[in-house]
Amino acid sequence: MPAAVEDYARGRIVTDAPQYRSVPVSLTYDPAADPQAVSFAFPSGREWTFPRELLETGLKAPASRGDISVWPCGRVQAVVEFHTSDGVAVVQFDAKTLMRFLRHTYAAAAPATTS
Repeated sequence: MPAAVEDYARGRIVTDAPQYRSVPVSLTYDPAADPQAVSFAFPSGREWTFPRELLETGLKAPASRGDISVWPCGRVQAVVEFHTSDGVAVVQFDAKTLMRFLRHTYAAAAPATTS
C-alpha cells in the first residue's frame, strides 16, 4: 500500500499591509484516501483538499477549480487563492517547496517494484 506524504511549508498571507505574515502549512497526500487529491492545512484548523493536478498545472500557468486558484508568481513563487463565504485568502509559497511536495506525492503513489 502506498505511503502517505506529509510535508511542511511556510506560506505568506498576502494582504494590503506593508509587511507580510508568515504561516506554517501542512501539505498532505494520502493515496489510500484519494490518490488524486492533496490537502493544505492551516493552523486555524481549516483544511483545503483539491486535485493534485490543479496544483501541478497552477505552478506552470494560472489554473482554477471550484474555490481554489493556483498560479505562478514570478520565477520562484506561486500563489494559492482559497475562496470561502467569508472572503478570500491569498497565500504565497516558494514554488520549489510545492514542486518538492508534488515529487514526494508521485513517488509515494508509484507502484512498488520487486527485484
